[in-house]
Amino acid sequence: MSRTTIDLSTGTPTRAVSGRTVSRRAFTRTAALTAAVALGLAACGAGSNPTAPGTTAAGTGGAGGAAGAVTSVVVGAADFSESQVLAEIYAQALAAKGITATTRPNIGSREVYLKAVEDKSVDIVPEYTGSLLSYLSKGATAKGSDEVYAALKAALPATLTVLAKSTAEDKNSIVVTKETAAKWSLKSIADLVAHQGEIVVSAPPEFQSRQQGLPGLKEAYGFVPSDFRPLKGKAIVDALLGGQAQAANIFSTDPAITINGFVTLEDPKLIFGSDNVVPLVRKDKANDVVTKTLDAVSAKLDTATLTDLVKQVDVDKKDAKVVAKEWLGKIGLG
Repeated sequence: MSRTTIDLSTGTPTRAVSGRTVSRRAFTRTAALTAAVALGLAACGAGSNPTAPGTTAAGTGGAGGAAGAVTSVVVGAADFSESQVLAEIYAQALAAKGITATTRPNIGSREVYLKAVEDKSVDIVPEYTGSLLSYLSKGATAKGSDEVYAALKAALPATLTVLAKSTAEDKNSIVVTKETAAKWSLKSIADLVAHQGEIVVSAPPEFQSRQQGLPGLKEAYGFVPSDFRPLKGKAIVDALLGGQAQAANIFSTDPAITINGFVTLEDPKLIFGSDNVVPLVRKDKANDVVTKTLDAVSAKLDTATLTDLVKQVDVDKKDAKVVAKEWLGKIGLG
């Protein structure tokens, strides 16, 4: 996977591609060790102080008092903007229900933030169903959204739970321009087969050999493009816009989709699996208030909404706290 960055000269979102196409949320062990050091330093600083820099302070109201009630939570986030805006949304929604919620952004890779959840320095993190299942169960074969969600719940450690999943997903996708979609009446990846002799695909180099790439497209759909252009980041989008490619592999919440009006083709064979956004919560923090509040957030969150929220942070350069506050106010959960 990759992370979105911005070309400062053009304002165009780009992706810095990592070594994996399964998930941008997976990083190298070296990155995990580096982030672990950063986490230790953060714990000495902003840690549990709800007014410290980099945190979100929340009100203390009706959620406290009764035995076993949850009065405070720490919501963690990985070190990319999508995770951070989701963490702010969770924290601010809980704050509106009287829970004191503190955010801890930029924790790092899954290895690091799951360790933080395990040692109770973090209580909640935004997660992705397919990616987390693959991390916990290396041989998992589930692909459908509900199937993946059920398998994930079964694979979780006894101390953790996932709340209701949203329909929002951030995963690999195949996109085309509006003009190409209209010209060939493209709605699904399967529709590419009739025109494969005219189609060049632009994608990260590893897309050529990985199952979530050209081999999977051939096996599931019988789609074999006329050529493949191994590119990275902004170059993938540029090739599509410039006509050097007719289809491209980018991530489903990439702001480039909205900015350029790309059409994301349906994947009925699910070669890219399912990766719904879901709150991962310590069971001792998953009381009725927390559960009902975050379930209400998930019910309002879809891929188009998440794409717009990421665009506001990455392209429009708005603060994640502000983006979260505005969206929660708009849907009546702020």
